[in-house]
Amino acid sequence: MLKRTGERDICYFTTDNPQLTAELHLLKSYINFLLKSQNQHGLHSPFVYDLVTKCFYDKKNYTGYKLLKEYRKDLLQNKQTIEITDFGAGSRVFNSNSRKISAIAKNAGITKSRAELLYRLVNYLGANKVLELGTSLGIATSALAANKKTAVTTMEGCPETANIARQQFQKFEFDNISLKIGKFEDVLEKEKMSEKWKVESGQKKAERGNRKQEKRDTTNYKQQTNKYDLIFFDGNHQKQPTLNYFYKLLPLAHNNSVFIFDDIHWSLQMEEAWEEIKNHTEVTVSIDTFYWGLIFFRKEQAKQHFVIRL
Repeated sequence: MLKRTGERDICYFTTDNPQLTAELHLLKSYINFLLKSQNQHGLHSPFVYDLVTKCFYDKKNYTGYKLLKEYRKDLLQNKQTIEITDFGAGSRVFNSNSRKISAIAKNAGITKSRAELLYRLVNYLGANKVLELGTSLGIATSALAANKKTAVTTMEGCPETANIARQQFQKFEFDNISLKIGKFEDVLEKEKMSEKWKVESGQKKAERGNRKQEKRDTTNYKQQTNKYDLIFFDGNHQKQPTLNYFYKLLPLAHNNSVFIFDDIHWSLQMEEAWEEIKNHTEVTVSIDTFYWGLIFFRKEQAKQHFVIRL
């Protein structure tokens, strides 16, 4: 739209189309990101420098990539149609909840490069226990679990999508993945009660042993059952649910944990959520890679925020 004034012509966008508004917001956010971002040069944090150079920019062709490629290819060849139940912000690609699996894998699944980065992050950070909110077809889940050693718990709200993911996990022999189906709030509450029962059982068992050993065993058990090394938030691209999940899962982080938030620039509301998260007092290091926001809780480091180009 062109607005004429006495001194100059001003060009600006106005639209009632939500899709176009969202795309314009994303474009503006990406331009701002590029203006602020940097690569490894000038990074004064040894931890972040090593993470960027040895993990983000790692160009090695890992054997795990082949498994990720085969997993994705299998979904792209699946022409079955399923009915999607969406509890999140909805889709900007699909107009109907009736969708082909191949189309979901192509348009809504995590990209090849980001799946490979997720695989590298798990291995570089030595993540043994991982939680994922938002399984979808399990493309990102396969990246989290591709080393077949990391214990991955993944949650999906849509039963139809979850069933396809379960079939894929069985087909590709992902015995290290535990899939939970239901609304995240409900599943997290059940998991919380389950973990509480495990800890209480561990305490009772310890009570039957030596008193000194009891305290040591119970403390170790709590650390092993209640903490996650990596949590991937990829299930609801709305501000309040994202913040709710963050605060609910914050007690499950330890000093070396990483939380990864998908699509932090998806909307103005998601950017507001990201601002609140990265400024939280328990967060020391935060990294904006545009599509992902990563936060760390390393108490030995001064609070710093980085904007990194991938």
